[in-house]
Amino acid sequence: MTKLIHFFHTSYRPTFAVYKIHNMYNLPSKQLLLFLGVLFVFQAQAQQKVLNIKDAEQMALANYGTIKSKANQLNAAKAFLKETRTEYLPDVSISAQQDYGTANGQNGPLYGYRGLSVASSGPAQAKQNWNAAFGSLYLSNVSWDFFSFGKSHERIKVQKNIVNREETDLAQEQFQHEVRVASTYLNLLAAQQLAKAQQDNLNRAMDLQKVVVARVKNGLNPGVDSALANAEVSNAKISLTNTQQTVQDQSNQLSVYLGIPAQDFLLDSAFVTKLPTTLDALSAVQLADHPQLRYLQNRIGVSDEQAKYLKTFSYPTFTLFGVYQGRGSGFNYDYTTKPNSVNSSYGAGANPTRYNYLFGVAMVWNITSPFRVHYQVQSQKYTSEQFKNDYDLVEQQLTAQLALAQTRIGNSLKNYREVPVEVSAASDAYKQKYTLYKNGLANIVDFTQALYTLNRAEVDRYIALNNVWQALLFKSAATGDFGIFINNF
Repeated sequence: MTKLIHFFHTSYRPTFAVYKIHNMYNLPSKQLLLFLGVLFVFQAQAQQKVLNIKDAEQMALANYGTIKSKANQLNAAKAFLKETRTEYLPDVSISAQQDYGTANGQNGPLYGYRGLSVASSGPAQAKQNWNAAFGSLYLSNVSWDFFSFGKSHERIKVQKNIVNREETDLAQEQFQHEVRVASTYLNLLAAQQLAKAQQDNLNRAMDLQKVVVARVKNGLNPGVDSALANAEVSNAKISLTNTQQTVQDQSNQLSVYLGIPAQDFLLDSAFVTKLPTTLDALSAVQLADHPQLRYLQNRIGVSDEQAKYLKTFSYPTFTLFGVYQGRGSGFNYDYTTKPNSVNSSYGAGANPTRYNYLFGVAMVWNITSPFRVHYQVQSQKYTSEQFKNDYDLVEQQLTAQLALAQTRIGNSLKNYREVPVEVSAASDAYKQKYTLYKNGLANIVDFTQALYTLNRAEVDRYIALNNVWQALLFKSAATGDFGIFINNF
């Protein structure tokens, strides 16, 4: 056998390999094909990499779409915080324009609605003239809201709290996803083990079928035994198919959580052969530092800061401003008395010849704002109370879950210690009933009952230890300390 396996793994010519093995060992064709098929399966499994739970967690955190989304949401909040800090700077504007047109003035009132009129500046003449020249305007303007009763400062504090909220939102999503991945990993492992149990049950049912058919043909048992045996085989096949479907469902879910295409997984089943070492470990995370509670607390902080920010809109804003302006025109200074004193050249209008400046302090206050802002602040405070209620509810749920986790761990350990007794007794009963039935000392109903009892015991064996790990994961989720679970690996 060793020579066969070595030859199989080193040969790259399957047709030649079959021919050489057939000649070396003179095996019948059917046995040879069966043997090679088994070797191909073993080789495929050997080539498939085992996915351990730590690798699965790292892959999930790196690939899962929701985590990427929340990371970008955090980056957006940080970028907006930088923008918010710059809003305290003064507005500094510069402007330049050069125009060409007439300069007829007209005495009388005018409302320049939405800029739909021209700003021509000139004397009111006795009649219309079409003298035109270039004109220009150059100016710089500074406007700075230097005091607004903390409005800019409060806005920066709001944005800082938003950044903190997004950071904790990302942290809680990562924590929850770690728990989801671990739970799905355990579920898939349990489904794969249950599939093995159902396959073993099908094999025993088929063995029973062979014995029953032989005894019925020899007239040692009634024909109804054959029908019952066939029913047991069909039931075992259905159970196996359903379990295999569960394996596919869990594999698909794990693929989604890992952010990779759907595929079959070869999981590390070694760790479920022993108990966790941290069942009684204390959490390194205080309840108030649970990722979910930290996010909810920061959500309250954002709302409280928004209420403070809204209050600042009740107060006036004090502004420093200054303007420096230069203006040029092709219409000469004596154009009022000499309508033809016009220089139509571009240079005459583009060159500024008159300058002005002004600076001052302004105060703007909408005296009706306090009436509106009062209700805005009141609404925001109610929002904060709503968030506090959400926080209290989650805190209560986590406290209850932690107590339940300890109960789950205790009950799962009891079942784990009881399972060997159940499996041993069921196996002994099955062997006894099998022997009695073969010798005509037991009926098929007794034997199928023993078959069912053994299958149930094997299922309990595979589930019992998995449930201990699931209970520890539940404790980890309740405490907010994923290390309680993952530090076992």
